Amino acid sequence: MTLTKICGLTTPETLDAALAGGADFVGAVVFPKSPRHLDPLHAATLFERARGRAKVVAVLVDPSDALLTEVALILKPDLIQLHGAETPRRAAEAQRLTGAGVIKALAVRDGSDLDAAGQWAGAADWLMFDAKPPRGSVLPGGVGAKFDWTLMRGRRFAQPWFLAGGLDPDNVAEAVGLTGAQAVDVSSGVESAPGVKDTARIAAFLRAVKRS
Repeated sequence: MTLTKICGLTTPETLDAALAGGADFVGAVVFPKSPRHLDPLHAATLFERARGRAKVVAVLVDPSDALLTEVALILKPDLIQLHGAETPRRAAEAQRLTGAGVIKALAVRDGSDLDAAGQWAGAADWLMFDAKPPRGSVLPGGVGAKFDWTLMRGRRFAQPWFLAGGLDPDNVAEAVGLTGAQAVDVSSGVESAPGVKDTARIAAFLRAVKRS
């Protein structure tokens, strides 16, 4: 069974749609440059309804020690998703500071980018393979870009992994079939506009994964 993560949720209605559809992970983006940004207190208030129903993930980009500590104390996520240029050593520090598990997002454009996954053995609980954003983008993900999924064929990694980047209700079944992904992550693919989640698209995405 492929696990599911709906990322960048910002309203009770869309979070409830993710939970009702059986999402395994729900993500709060704490990154001011993102249209999905929530401050830690807002995120904690919103995601309290997800406790015990789905794993809460805080998505951070090259976070400072101060931000990691604030997120851990206020939001209390199950997992921290590191979506910047963090090193394995920094991931270990993030885990120590927060007590949360770590998802490390790796940007992929070609097969050589997948080779970098080896250095994360023992340094992250999960990997996430996301498409490299277009050149000049201020966002490291959540822009609807995707990479060549056939690059994942025959690949084995030391830890479980998410497929991300350009997924939507119409293509996620194909993506799972091509890659054998253990988990999938979606953000812009279930939106009606940047940062605006659509409850019907969330439900359709989760149904499509279950059928895949």
